[in-house]
Amino acid sequence: MIRTFQLTFDAADPLTLGEFWCEVLGYVREAPPNKASWPEQLEFWGVPEEDWNSRNAIVDPVGEGPRIFFQRVPEPKTAKNRLHIDVRVAPELRGEERMGELRALAKRLCRKGAQVLTEFPPDGVDIGFIVMQDPEGNEFCLD
Repeated sequence: MIRTFQLTFDAADPLTLGEFWCEVLGYVREAPPNKASWPEQLEFWGVPEEDWNSRNAIVDPVGEGPRIFFQRVPEPKTAKNRLHIDVRVAPELRGEERMGELRALAKRLCRKGAQVLTEFPPDGVDIGFIVMQDPEGNEFCLD
């Protein structure tokens, strides 16, 4: 049996972190179920305005990838992730052409608040990848 699943991030700022991951993955914010905008939807549900940034969900616009959910938590991230996302940027490329694609995306994501932690160039075993952190410190790889 195949099950659907979503990935869930604890976050200080679910809306901003969701926007960042939309940029990384080409996702979009999930549409509200009954209203034209999220403020209208949340107001309709009676959610206090101070809680409008307590949750956020993004989705693959073509419906193939998993839903990603962001939930506000009070505590900051304190340790390395036990699970991380590998973003397959250039799986068909090799060598410097591949690393150029990875570096270009890394540079764009750094302008959005990410940080490069380590670059692993091709070495005969690995084809090269870049380890990064999103704006809230969650590790991920450009692969």
